Amino acid sequence: MGQKTHPFGLRLGITEAHRSRWYAPKALFGELLIEDEKIRRFLIDRLNKQPPYAAVAEILIERTREELKVIIRTARPGLVIGPKGAEVEKITEALQYITGRKVSISILEIKNADVEAQLVSDAVAEQLKKRGSFRRIVKMRAEGAMQAGAKGVRIKISGRLGGAEMSRTMDTRLGSLPLSTLQANINYGFSESHTTYGVIGVKVWIYKGLYSQVQEPDEAQTNAAGGRARARGRR
Repeated sequence: MGQKTHPFGLRLGITEAHRSRWYAPKALFGELLIEDEKIRRFLIDRLNKQPPYAAVAEILIERTREELKVIIRTARPGLVIGPKGAEVEKITEALQYITGRKVSISILEIKNADVEAQLVSDAVAEQLKKRGSFRRIVKMRAEGAMQAGAKGVRIKISGRLGGAEMSRTMDTRLGSLPLSTLQANINYGFSESHTTYGVIGVKVWIYKGLYSQVQEPDEAQTNAAGGRARARGRR
């Protein structure tokens, strides 16, 4: 049997920091956890699955006694902000209505979207929905990630590929992918493509190098926005 572990979960607390950064007493913990999930689903549905299609890769949530802070990592910050900040104001009001708390939103720009696994998997899923050739789509995206500076890429799609009668799996790999190395910065993304003949699952792994060698371009910005620095494991 395959012993598969989520790349982010495996590294959590060693080389990766939590995506929800807050502390709560036991009685309140469950309620806030559900609230975090509602916020993430609302933002993904609002920004990724309908216009403006803002290419949001990650949503970080921080809480203090007075305020709920939402940090959105996106490849298209202009679309999230909207003309004169109108879109951000609408989202802030909607979140305040959902949570009943004071909400502030920070936006971090992703400089290189081709090496962000979630954005790559979303792009593959969108192209599959438009009935493109699945082999060509996967090959182009994998090669694009390698050219953008990734050290290794794996894209796996599964379902009724090309409208085939039986579902099957296609797996493409380029470069190295040390999944068991805790110091390896491996970005993971998952998306679903809802086609006319069924759902096709898309998984993407992108290896960016070791944490000890490479600093992520947004790390300094994340810290400036109140994010905790990434925990460092033994080297």
